[in-house]
Amino acid sequence: MIKELGCDPTPLYALLEAQIAADITKGDFPVGSQLPTEDELIKRFGVSRTTVRKAIQNLAGRGLVEIRRGTGTFVTLPRITQELTELTGFVEDMEALGHSPTARLIDRKIVEANEDVAGHLALVAGTRVMRIRRVRLANGVAMSLDETYLPLEIGEKIVTHDLEAEPIFALLERRYGIPLVEAEYQLEATSADRGVAAALSVEAGSPIFLIERTSYSAGNLPVDYEKLHYRSDLIRFKTRLARRKSSDA
Repeated sequence: MIKELGCDPTPLYALLEAQIAADITKGDFPVGSQLPTEDELIKRFGVSRTTVRKAIQNLAGRGLVEIRRGTGTFVTLPRITQELTELTGFVEDMEALGHSPTARLIDRKIVEANEDVAGHLALVAGTRVMRIRRVRLANGVAMSLDETYLPLEIGEKIVTHDLEAEPIFALLERRYGIPLVEAEYQLEATSADRGVAAALSVEAGSPIFLIERTSYSAGNLPVDYEKLHYRSDLIRFKTRLARRKSSDA
């Protein structure tokens, strides 16, 4: 019991916070699970209601739990900070941050490119392309819904592989010798429609980030156009900008 550590000068709420955080790390309280109620924590650790509430508030501030009014407190994945400084794929990003990336394939289908998709891939509207939709997860939690469009000749090769295990970027570069040189990004804040919300296990209308990314191979050839729907409660993006030199300098 926390109260038995009375000789420790650390405030009780900090000790309780550390104990719960350790239990989360060990998996005693897995991501998505509900923490015990205030009354249960009071009884379990022998502390006051004020101590419990302060500890929970601090855990929420750290992004380890989410307080849902009228429902309870749930363990969540701390918000991930991803740097937008170079062209990388989801697996590379998550592994670099110490997370375990996985994927769940929704579908792979030949579709006719609308004007938007065709424009990004330098094709004529109506050209058949391969569309691949996957949910990308970090530590078992859905982070993004990826909608990928590939020129049909390339896409037909890519879909012969296990797309829940093999990253598309790695297949393009290592299997088919298509180097990815650079990409154009467009990021905006939007809300999840019903399909995106269901894939990400959030409520329809929840705030999300939408990234449109067109990746280019040698010769400025577009080979991969993606619409990436990221949960804004679980990820944030960071970049560093250089000051443009003044013409008067």
